[in-house]
Amino acid sequence: MSTKIIPPSPSADDYASHGDRPLIADVADPFALFEDWMAEARKTEPNDCNAMSLATVDAAGMPDVRILLLKEVADGGFVFYTNLESAKGEQLRDNPVAALCFHWKTLRRQVRVRGTITRVSDAEADEYFATRAPQSRIGAIASDQSRPLPDRAIYEQRVAEVSEVYGDGPDIPRPDFWGGYRLTPTEIEFWQDQAFRMHDRVKFIRHGDTWARGRLFP
Repeated sequence: MSTKIIPPSPSADDYASHGDRPLIADVADPFALFEDWMAEARKTEPNDCNAMSLATVDAAGMPDVRILLLKEVADGGFVFYTNLESAKGEQLRDNPVAALCFHWKTLRRQVRVRGTITRVSDAEADEYFATRAPQSRIGAIASDQSRPLPDRAIYEQRVAEVSEVYGDGPDIPRPDFWGGYRLTPTEIEFWQDQAFRMHDRVKFIRHGDTWARGRLFP
């Protein structure tokens, strides 16, 4: 049995229609380039320009990937938040390395990041948690993220119970099992579409406090 891959419209290989584009800017700081690209994505991406794939590895060496939201680029790293007892939380605890991929379809660009993982401070996690909508905070408190849920009604009942305790006011505390991670990159690659799949790729590799920059074949 074979599976037919349906080509995109107008044709399967008409990459000439994308046209020639300027090559990736010749800058020395990958974080500055990332900020420029993210600023453009905010203008063009209709939903969640800060969405990214997060890849982790479990104790058996099996990869895992999911999409979540970047919340900050600070202190030389990419920051995101989650339930620390979730599948990703356990994987990051046992094997504190990860990879990210940002894909901005409208811009025909992606950024790939690999690096090491550390927890953000409780103060940072508290500050971000306080910015979430009350119902979002309640949902996080009520959830045993990634663990089996026999019936959706169980979760809904937990949400109702937590809501009774805290209401919808501003003083809903961050639970101990919820926090953030910072991925400190060792590699960052920028990819930009070019005509006929002759894409432009620039890779930064960290050497101590400096970055080495070079191009890759498409």
